[in-house]
Amino acid sequence: MQKASISILGCGSALPTRKNFPTAQILEMRDKQFLIDCGEGTQIRMRQMGVKTNRLGHVFISHLHGDHCFGLIGLISSFGMLNRTADLHIHAQADLEILMQPQLNYFCADLPFKIIFHAINPRKNELIFEDRSVKVFSIPLKHRVPCCGFLFEEKPKDRHIIRSMIDFYKIPTWRIPKIKQGEDFETEEGEIVSNSLLTTECEPPKRFAYCSDTAYSEKIIPIIEGVDCLFHEATFMDDELVRAKNTQHSTARQAAEIAKKAKVKKLIIGHYSARYIHQNELLAEATAVFENTVLGEDLTEYEF
Repeated sequence: MQKASISILGCGSALPTRKNFPTAQILEMRDKQFLIDCGEGTQIRMRQMGVKTNRLGHVFISHLHGDHCFGLIGLISSFGMLNRTADLHIHAQADLEILMQPQLNYFCADLPFKIIFHAINPRKNELIFEDRSVKVFSIPLKHRVPCCGFLFEEKPKDRHIIRSMIDFYKIPTWRIPKIKQGEDFETEEGEIVSNSLLTTECEPPKRFAYCSDTAYSEKIIPIIEGVDCLFHEATFMDDELVRAKNTQHSTARQAAEIAKKAKVKKLIIGHYSARYIHQNELLAEATAVFENTVLGEDLTEYEF
């Protein structure tokens, strides 16, 4: 079974602390890497975690607040010094390209690879990336500036062949791809052999949802319903509910409410305000509502 995991490089909010760098995560799915947000210090955390970026081809930026994108130009510059040659695709609001192009022209004029920007509309839930094994959708969020989360979905895998049955029915090699996709087999005598006799089901496709930054919004529930893992911001505790509302952020309890109503399998909370030294208080508030909650921590990998 292929691993699906999220590595948190930083799960702090606007002000970095000794414990938490600004937001950045690496998603591993179907032998690919996706960088989600790129706060200041992202490349430092990558080095500290020993992250190899040879499979990193796509970066997804949720919104244009500095704690989610200030690390991008530094990362790109370092990729250039490391003689990266593969194209780097950046999925973000159109303004990011306008903001970054002068910096790229000034600091990264001789990159040995291409930077390709893909504009996304944060106000729409739509498909923004697709390859042969993964789809990515935008999730409109509720924040002070245009902001979206991301839903990563594996495409269904082919069924597993039962080799002994393939040999028993002398099925030619050229028929096997279609059988993996669910076709029955007809013998030369006209007998129909059910696909269920020839194959077994593969593991269900994995789904990961990233929702930061956002105020409490039940509009996202139909989009993320039933995901294997949800990362949802929990900037404040519930005694700061007024502050959360004014800054368009969520409390730990609210993150757990979303997870519970969306029937997700696992919740990771993060994007903590610098005021919280003892973050287990946030975890306790969330687990009181949704038991399978994990406290997101920098330099930590979570499988799902």
